[in-house]
Amino acid sequence: MSEPKSGHLIQPPNALRLKVGGGRLGAIDAAAIAKAEAALQSLSGNFAQWLNDEVGKLEAARQGVRASGVTVESMDTLYLRAHDLKGLGSTYGFPLITRIAGLLCRLIDDKDKRLDAPMPLIDAHIDAIKAAVRDGIKGEDHPVGKALVQELESRVREFGA
Repeated sequence: MSEPKSGHLIQPPNALRLKVGGGRLGAIDAAAIAKAEAALQSLSGNFAQWLNDEVGKLEAARQGVRASGVTVESMDTLYLRAHDLKGLGSTYGFPLITRIAGLLCRLIDDKDKRLDAPMPLIDAHIDAIKAAVRDGIKGEDHPVGKALVQELESRVREFGA
């Protein structure tokens, strides 16, 4: 028969808890959040120009695909531009653009399938984004926005993305 072995349990400190405010739920500074929201609001006058700049970059990426053909590099650039718009659309007040750019990302997200994505479907996404900006269609509550998203979703599903 063997003797039970004694041991000593060492409890490490919870450093994460200390980093996020010591575990107190009230540690979030409401004044800092209000200040950040005010700063974002003060920048909102630039949103239209910034959005147009991002759409221009997406269009340039599409033209790059047309000029150099469907290559790994050209499609990677197109994907990165679509991904940027996916993140920025809602910030700039266009949740519809976030949704359409997200669908485009889903279409070309898989690097193994990216080169096989049908260019007309990619064009339809980019044209829909440009139309939304041009016509001020911000959300899916707009009948055109709703129709665009439904049709693009259907086509992306058909492609198998």
